[in-house]
Amino acid sequence: MDSHPQPTHPGSTQAQPTHEQSLAVLRQLTGAPTAQFHPGQFEAISALVDDGRRALVVQRTGWGKSAVYFVATALLRARGAGPTLLVSPLLALMRDQVAAAERAGVRAAAINSATAEEWSEIEDRLGRDEIDVLLVSPERLNNPRFREQQLPGILGRMGLLVIDEAHCISDWGHDFRPDYRRIAALLAGLTRDVPVLATTATANARVVADVEEQLGDDVLTLRGSLARDSLRLGSLSLPSAKARLAWLIAHLGDLPGSGIVYALTVSAAEDTALLLREAGINAVAYTGRTDTEERERLETALKHNEVKALVATSALGMGFDKPDLGFVVHLGAPSSPVAYYQQVGRAGRGSANADVLLLPGSEDAAIWRYFATASMPDPERAAAVIEALGAPDGTPLSTPALEARVDLRRTQLELLLKVLDVDGAVRRVSGGWVATGAPWQYDAERYERIAAAREAEQEAMITYERGATCRMELLQRELDDPSAAPCGRCDVCAGPWYPTEVSGEAAAQASSRLESSGVPVEARGQWPTGADRRGVPVKGRIPVTERAETGRAIARLTDLGWGGTLRELFAAGAPDQVLPAALVPAVLATLRDWPWEERPVGVVAMPSLSRPQLIASTAALIAERGKLPLLGTLELDSTRAATGPGGNSAFRLASVWDRWGVSPDLAATVAQAPGPLLLVDDLVDSRWSLTVASRALRLAGAPAVLPFALASVG
Repeated sequence: MDSHPQPTHPGSTQAQPTHEQSLAVLRQLTGAPTAQFHPGQFEAISALVDDGRRALVVQRTGWGKSAVYFVATALLRARGAGPTLLVSPLLALMRDQVAAAERAGVRAAAINSATAEEWSEIEDRLGRDEIDVLLVSPERLNNPRFREQQLPGILGRMGLLVIDEAHCISDWGHDFRPDYRRIAALLAGLTRDVPVLATTATANARVVADVEEQLGDDVLTLRGSLARDSLRLGSLSLPSAKARLAWLIAHLGDLPGSGIVYALTVSAAEDTALLLREAGINAVAYTGRTDTEERERLETALKHNEVKALVATSALGMGFDKPDLGFVVHLGAPSSPVAYYQQVGRAGRGSANADVLLLPGSEDAAIWRYFATASMPDPERAAAVIEALGAPDGTPLSTPALEARVDLRRTQLELLLKVLDVDGAVRRVSGGWVATGAPWQYDAERYERIAAAREAEQEAMITYERGATCRMELLQRELDDPSAAPCGRCDVCAGPWYPTEVSGEAAAQASSRLESSGVPVEARGQWPTGADRRGVPVKGRIPVTERAETGRAIARLTDLGWGGTLRELFAAGAPDQVLPAALVPAVLATLRDWPWEERPVGVVAMPSLSRPQLIASTAALIAERGKLPLLGTLELDSTRAATGPGGNSAFRLASVWDRWGVSPDLAATVAQAPGPLLLVDDLVDSRWSLTVASRALRLAGAPAVLPFALASVG
């Protein structure tokens, strides 16, 4: 027997009007016996249930979009319709939606990467018609087994299709996701008698038009005011990262309740959380590196006010639902007002007041540019992927096998495969990927338009920071909300509501953290898969006798502290120079705090075509201050040009293989060394350069190699 209750609706569906039935389910969902519909909610429900229409609902966060599809599901199921298929983007969102459905008496189940082991049970329940709402991620729509074995049966009896966070369908949206474009094919295969609901809180007129076009003819679009009366917005420009962190130390504890501090990068989130904890504030990092189980634990801790703040990247964006979230602070600005509206919308959903503050940084624009270009497909690499998958016998290639054939890192390759898949050029099948044979052409005009739109969004974000107009009004106008008007509460309308000064103690704590230096550079222990296909005669584990030890860099380029100084040093077009005096203390501190087991006995420099002065002067400084002999510089084969940033490990290794050598004089010295050698480089990215150079020293007789770099890319 199924332990889940059937949806409970008083009386016969024939005897009661839809409004009365809907209201009964709404009150069960909310637990409020006097609950009433917000304007537009019942209109959307009736369009789906009574008219079988396709509807797009664009309403502010907290308006109750989920109530529309859960109430509609309950009524449709009571009238004999099949289950609802709900496409939802995030695990956190799915967890909250399943819980909300249960409150409405709607039986829900989710299929995603975290619930894969439950699929057999869910499949059995679907077969017994014991699931009212099946939640799936857009990626699941392209899972070969789900797509070919389960999806056709679900579509054949589906009573309602719901597309949550529908702005992700549009490549004009702030959070476009290639996997969402699969939904267009799903829609094309549906008969018009299956109602469809698309919902979002963040769609401007261009995105609305795009989504409407994909939904088809006769779409009912319901747009409401996007003003958030509970939010008190502000933006405070401070002169440095140190000042921003000092503000957080001094004033985060005074903000109401518990909330979220957003950071633009993983390292900034992790460093900030550590700094806040050292200052006695209960804060925890939440990023793309946080595993699924830990994310769920942290979300629960925040919901129960067991932490003051989660310091998060955009990994905690859509879907997190805590009605009484007291504040959202941004340490660095998102790249568009629409993305900003999405994130601050987490606050004040069920409370009268919540505080929202932006602390923009000088590094924001550089981070925006990086993420904007990272999402654009490269036409040459796309062609290489299609060619590699075009085996005459149609044999599929797994992603790791494909990675060994094309010069793309795994994350870049996976994103490109999604784009090519939804464009019809490749297809995911059991065992990997194949080319479809369909022609593919890079749509340069389209991507140029998208790039121009992204630049305009960035300019609008800068305008928001400057505060010439009401902050809520500007956000509404960016979303093409016709009801945009001054809010009367933000710092532009009513003056600053936040303190602008920080204590000397808080500034000292921030300085202490930012001035600390030293991040590990982990030694490579495994040769990359496919290296032998690139002409490198190695595979498997790197022998211990040929490996480097764990190294050190002053900081990552994305770090809040030394990262800023290092970003200037390594900026595109920056000239080669001797080590700047400002970095000398950081170099010495990194070496002083390095937890090596045995002190180095000599210094060796990496040769460089681009920054010979920088590396040579750094090596000389370390030798002088450490009272160590400067043994020399590795030989460089300049005919073997190393690749630039990016690319996958097999290609990167092939480009630097045998690029460095040990001269006979240096080899004689190295072989007599009584302890580890310090190998000095400027910038470490993939770590293959240091791996190959360290191997050359080890083969020449060095007892151990300790790599040191001024900066790490990640």
